[in-house]
Amino acid sequence: MRMMLHCKIHRARVTDVNLHYEGSITIARDIMDAADLLPYERVEVLNINNGARFHTYVIEGEAGSGQICLNGPAARQAVNDDLVIILAYRLMSDEEARMVTPKLVYLNSLDNTIIEERGSERVHGSAKRELKRERISRKGKRKAQRLRDLTASKPRVSYR
Repeated sequence: MRMMLHCKIHRARVTDVNLHYEGSITIARDIMDAADLLPYERVEVLNINNGARFHTYVIEGEAGSGQICLNGPAARQAVNDDLVIILAYRLMSDEEARMVTPKLVYLNSLDNTIIEERGSERVHGSAKRELKRERISRKGKRKAQRLRDLTASKPRVSYR
């Protein structure tokens, strides 16, 4: 199993910090949807302005608000208008890890509107064909083994 990048929100502007909250990062719902993030999902936040890196979890903010708010202890890691990168990872098998592309969401760093989305967790065409060929090959090998097993067994004799 490998821990692989699942999504990245690039150059989000911190809109608020709230030290006296229980903790987490509030992200506008539309940005969460674009990045395929779920409420309470663990994320890593990288502050471009001061180099801080920290882990927290996501809280859903109001859709369309552009809200990126650091809450609780995370609020000590940034100030309003800092630019951050938000990353989420997923645990995958080696096979899956070789065939996925992370979801990349680029934001306008002035108002946190989505300007571009790239990638997805879907398997690409050539990789999909390769996976299908591998499955067919495995089925063929199992079928051939069953035939060998059948022919190697003792022949049945009928006494009619």
